[in-house]
Amino acid sequence: MTTMTDTALAEFKMPDVGEGLTEAEILKWYVAPGDTVTDGQVVCEVETAKAAVELPIPFNGVVRELRFPEGTTVDVGQVIIAVDVSGGATAPAPAAATAPETAAPAEASAPAQATAPAEETAPEGRQPVLVGYGVAASSTKRRARKTDATGVNGTAEAAPAAPAAEPVPAPSPAARPDLNGHAPRPLAKPPVRKLAKDLGVDLATVTPSGPDGIITREDVHAAVAPARPEAPAPQAAPAAPAAPAQAAPVREPAPATGTAVVTDARETRIPVKGVRKATAQAMVGSAFSAPHVTEFVTVDVTRTMKLIEEIKRDPAEYGFEGLRVNPLLLISKALLVAIKRNPAVNATWDEANQEIVQKHYVNLGIAAATPRGLIVPNIKDAHAKTLPELAESLGELVTTARAGKTSPGAMQGGTVTITNVGVFGVDTGTPILNPGESAILAVGSIKLQPWVHKGKVKPRQVTTLALSFDHRLVDGELGSKVLADVAAILEQPKRLMTWS
Repeated sequence: MTTMTDTALAEFKMPDVGEGLTEAEILKWYVAPGDTVTDGQVVCEVETAKAAVELPIPFNGVVRELRFPEGTTVDVGQVIIAVDVSGGATAPAPAAATAPETAAPAEASAPAQATAPAEETAPEGRQPVLVGYGVAASSTKRRARKTDATGVNGTAEAAPAAPAAEPVPAPSPAARPDLNGHAPRPLAKPPVRKLAKDLGVDLATVTPSGPDGIITREDVHAAVAPARPEAPAPQAAPAAPAAPAQAAPVREPAPATGTAVVTDARETRIPVKGVRKATAQAMVGSAFSAPHVTEFVTVDVTRTMKLIEEIKRDPAEYGFEGLRVNPLLLISKALLVAIKRNPAVNATWDEANQEIVQKHYVNLGIAAATPRGLIVPNIKDAHAKTLPELAESLGELVTTARAGKTSPGAMQGGTVTITNVGVFGVDTGTPILNPGESAILAVGSIKLQPWVHKGKVKPRQVTTLALSFDHRLVDGELGSKVLADVAAILEQPKRLMTWS
């Protein structure tokens, strides 16, 4: 994702760091104008809808300009940093923008770059210097085809230069005629179109600021801003000050993460972005597309807890030396065995092809609460792991999630999920399916309760399990069998040997 100019100024563009993502937020810059960078050096950390990722730069040189400040959401393909690769000791460009309002002029302030065609120099295949296995070359070519009639990357000033051949009034700078000669259609990505629809904004009336005349989220918000109530003018009521409850909202300085906060005396508004935005979209999509059914069972897990304590006392004897053994480990193994006994539950619904796709592998998702929000990384091929191997994978998953280093790939391809709400002291819940999956198991807290055991009421360790499943492909009988098998294993863990 690199563009070279005639002045030996290399431009590094925001790459697609996770399988088709369209944007990422710049969390932190590790360099400043004037700093020397080397090939492979990490220059910034960005947050996508899935994870936080560090971006290395693919060349040597001196940083001339940071195009966007921290906290700015940038579309994939936009230039985020310019580096002088000529080897000269020239003075750096002015410091990076310090507010989101200055980000747009930063791109328009380089006429030499706007007049020279920006030829892509990326080789075929993937660039190994980028995150993971690099970015596909096709991802850098899509934008090159989106040019206006002048052949120059469109901006708000370049659009009027197009030939005025249409008899209709001048369209919005973001609009252009389609191939069939129909009315011009504003250029905007699907998420931006949805935002405009939700806010009631007509994209034809919005002035674009993005590359190639594309309307951005900021443009849509700017179009809504005039419609918001303004602070009362002081001269309108000179005799009495405005009541505190009617004071206009005050925009506080952005926190260290770059998240803009609007607050007044009674409420605070926080922009929805990153992991929170992705979670909201996924949960809404799942809840209103898959018919959920949730079943519950309360089970005596005293024997399971005794087995865990026994392993903890002498982990080396059982092959768990250096590994963490906890109830989640045995619950995970119980679910994997239940899936093996009832394989039809491990499937997904293909709406486009009207097919049920049964999976012959289990990528076990574990819902994890992190400072960035809820994420669901998964253990690949969990069905093939022994109990110690599963313990090792769970430990690595939790450690990585708490450090905020979970990769986008670790959150893709899950088939079944476990959410352990018991750690918060609650009995159970009605979990929502992770999109593309057919079942999710919620585990409640394990408590000492009175329980009838061998004809007598005794204190036993008891928990409640809840299994939500997609009723399009999982019938009540199948869902009940899966939940009953999990409960039976936890009640008598010796079944792990006979059933697996």
